[in-house]
Amino acid sequence: MKLEVDLQAGMDALRFKHQNGKRWIFDCVRKKWLVLQPEELVRQLVIQYLIREKGYRLSHLQVERRLAGHFAEKRCDLLAFSPDMKPFLLVECKAPSVPIGDEGFRQISSYNLSLKVPYFVLTNGVATYCCALAYEPARWNFVGQIPPHPGAENRG
Repeated sequence: MKLEVDLQAGMDALRFKHQNGKRWIFDCVRKKWLVLQPEELVRQLVIQYLIREKGYRLSHLQVERRLAGHFAEKRCDLLAFSPDMKPFLLVECKAPSVPIGDEGFRQISSYNLSLKVPYFVLTNGVATYCCALAYEPARWNFVGQIPPHPGAENRG
């Protein structure tokens, strides 16, 4: 089930600059400038959406976290933690030109083997999918929205 998520609404919160003939984007989680790539733009728009629309805090977000159990250097695009700092939401971002399909779902599922999050999101900025995960028995189901941060309701 494809979600109706307006990631472009966060565009006004992003910071860009031109330097050395390149366009850069500021990563508000890692607090550093990165060369602007299509996938990075999608990731920064997702971060803004989670903060603005779903009550996530920067302190509960981690970008490019190294994944345990992978022999090759594997890093997830974005990981959100619950208030007790347990992995809660795993996000895999693709460039808008990359269609969302089985390969993306296999990739995010393999990343989740060590994390065991209750939710994951797969997006290319155009199409966004969110799944709730169950572990016994192992299955995932598409859900109709990205869940709010579990601590958001306690922060008036």
